[in-house]
Amino acid sequence: MDFTTSRTPYVALTPDQSTFDSDIPLAHFDVSEPDSASRRPTGSVNNQRSFQNSLTTKWRKFFSKCNMTCENNIGLLLITVSGAFASMMNTLVKKLNSIDPPVPILELILVRMLMTGAASLLYMWITNVPDPLLGPKGVRGLLALRGVLGFFGIAGLYFSLQYLSVSDATVLQFLVPMCTGILGALVLQEHFARDQAFASLLSLAGVVLIARPASLFGHTVSNPQAETVRNIPAVLEGRSDYMEATPTQRLGAVGFGLVGVFGATGAYTTIRAVGKRAHALHSVVSYTVQCTVVSVVLMLALRTPIVLPTRLDWIGMFLAIGICGFIYQVLFAMGLQRETAGRGTMAVYVQVVYATILDTVFFHSTPNLPSVIGTSIITSCAIYIAISKKNPDERKRQQSLLSSQGADHSLEEGLLDYQDQNIEPPESKDDDMTISTNPIERPELSFEGLTNDEDAPHAS
Repeated sequence: MDFTTSRTPYVALTPDQSTFDSDIPLAHFDVSEPDSASRRPTGSVNNQRSFQNSLTTKWRKFFSKCNMTCENNIGLLLITVSGAFASMMNTLVKKLNSIDPPVPILELILVRMLMTGAASLLYMWITNVPDPLLGPKGVRGLLALRGVLGFFGIAGLYFSLQYLSVSDATVLQFLVPMCTGILGALVLQEHFARDQAFASLLSLAGVVLIARPASLFGHTVSNPQAETVRNIPAVLEGRSDYMEATPTQRLGAVGFGLVGVFGATGAYTTIRAVGKRAHALHSVVSYTVQCTVVSVVLMLALRTPIVLPTRLDWIGMFLAIGICGFIYQVLFAMGLQRETAGRGTMAVYVQVVYATILDTVFFHSTPNLPSVIGTSIITSCAIYIAISKKNPDERKRQQSLLSSQGADHSLEEGLLDYQDQNIEPPESKDDDMTISTNPIERPELSFEGLTNDEDAPHAS
């Protein structure tokens, strides 16, 4: 019997081509074929985003580091800014001495101290600072000592100017930062590292390059009409008056200059010793009061004539000298309250840079190559001292880490010692919540002598 097969062969319905007819509806996003050439590569987008993120991260780290550096060196920055006002005050003094008739030095000191002291007392009275004239009871002796030493500092400088050139006298005055750092380390037990001492010596060398004293570089005259009266190191041209001094007089002037160095060193160290126990203006008031009294006494003793201002620009420079002197004293005292004596007084060297700039702007004097080299040395040393200071929080963390490591080491040695002697370490008395892992021994129950079954315990 023959059987025929009615099964039809299987035909696959899977399409074998990617192009469909137009009657088949397509989705909206498949209407147009994407152009591979116009498609933006994903890798470039990711690279651009990662580059932007890295730039943002680096900028934040840089800003955070700068902010931390400023906070860590706030005292040094205050002293540096105060140097700008001191240089501006000295520039005004130089301009004022060019007016005919010139103002005597003692009169300038008197006017400056009167205005600075009056402004300080007025500010302390407005802000209700207690004891504005004498200061707090605990530091009145230090404040009085600061005023006396400050007077010896300024008196030694001006007496040395009788037989020394300005540059020679002020080079001696720039021994103050190094001496202050040494005295602060000896008396106040402050940290004065070797790198700070080396930077101080380099800065002093930079000052010598800018000042070029006649005792080292000889007598040079390039402009007989030029003169320098500021108490910042500068090239003094026209030294004929100073050449007439005898060796004995010059030696005495050097001695007065060293007295001024010791006075300024003691004054700066005293300000640091007072610290934040007194307001910054207390130090300024003590200094101005005593300098005012001594200036009046010297003017009466030496019969110094008083020159009254007769011009508006003269009065304006007088007022500007007083204002700049007030700001300088306040910022300088605030800076020394927040900084060690050694690092703080090193910022005084930056005044040379300010003085060079102001001399170029107001008097059109062009600095020579040694002055540029000296300015670069001083600026580099100041930047190094500011950057090299460690963060006090980081120093505390390092000290705590070292102390904890020492404690762990001693504990380890103690445990090893107990182990070698086969002695168990003593238990702490404060540990009342210790859990014993030994099994508790319970007394066994004896049923001997019990005759009745009722007296025996029933098993549960």
